[in-house]
Amino acid sequence: MRVNERLDLLPVAEQQAYRLLLRMAGAGPADLAVHAGIDVADAAALLESLRDKGLAAGGPSFDALPPDVVLGEVLLREQQDLEAARRMVASLSEEYRTTARRRSADHLVEIVVGAGALRQRLREMQDSARDEILWFCRANPIAMQGPENTEETSALTRGVRYRAIYERELLEKPGELDSIVEAIKLGEQSRTLPTLPVRLAIADRALAICPLVPDAVRGLGEPSAAVIRSSELLDALIALFESYWERATPLFPYGAAEEPDRLLLSLIVAGMPDKSIATHLGVSKRTVQRRVDRLMDVAGVDSRAGLAFQAAKRGWL
Repeated sequence: MRVNERLDLLPVAEQQAYRLLLRMAGAGPADLAVHAGIDVADAAALLESLRDKGLAAGGPSFDALPPDVVLGEVLLREQQDLEAARRMVASLSEEYRTTARRRSADHLVEIVVGAGALRQRLREMQDSARDEILWFCRANPIAMQGPENTEETSALTRGVRYRAIYERELLEKPGELDSIVEAIKLGEQSRTLPTLPVRLAIADRALAICPLVPDAVRGLGEPSAAVIRSSELLDALIALFESYWERATPLFPYGAAEEPDRLLLSLIVAGMPDKSIATHLGVSKRTVQRRVDRLMDVAGVDSRAGLAFQAAKRGWL
């Protein structure tokens, strides 16, 4: 280390006195006072301080001594103190990160208890969504029936994309299919499957709500749900939705007069019985069968399995 760097360890006045002493090749208080432009008493005090620190020797005439040994020891002590401080900062930083991770983990999953609280969170989730809502809609909703979900209409109107998968049994509930058709007309993409593994709602791929209590024990207490924020758990739920979406059968609203009746066709492919289809369409079972026969004639097939195949081949679904 250079001398100038070591002199940074001294007060400015002592640094100046030491440099003068080096250039003068030795000096007493009077000579130093003249060259430094200070009082003799101040010069004497500076020389004595340098001597006390091992940087000068003699008296009344003083000579400069090499600074390496004395200031080197000071530097070593400071380096040791600095290293100890560094270790302390590293230890405190690791403790902070550990606590922060634990604190963040505590906030990744929030438990909501009660149908009213769960219904409110579902409404808030839709009101705050900006891009997309993904939804598993099982039969026997525990917090909100489809027709009650007025927030969806508002979200669709402002451009939020909805993709919903409905359990087949839910389509047979009074008012549910009409509500779904209205949502489809507003832009919802709807599909159906015989069963779904869980109830699930995901907003903007950043927040999910997933009820915790299975149907078999729903009568034992209030419904509860986990509100899950960005995490590997949320990523897994998104992947679960996408895997079921690929397997689900699309639902469509009524087509134009010259087009195949896509809603009827999608309900047939979804496996709904003719009686249930007739109830929801407000027609007789015989009317449903006649319309199915017409679709089979258009497709050039003589079975419903063939109709489903041709519907997929021709892009009707």
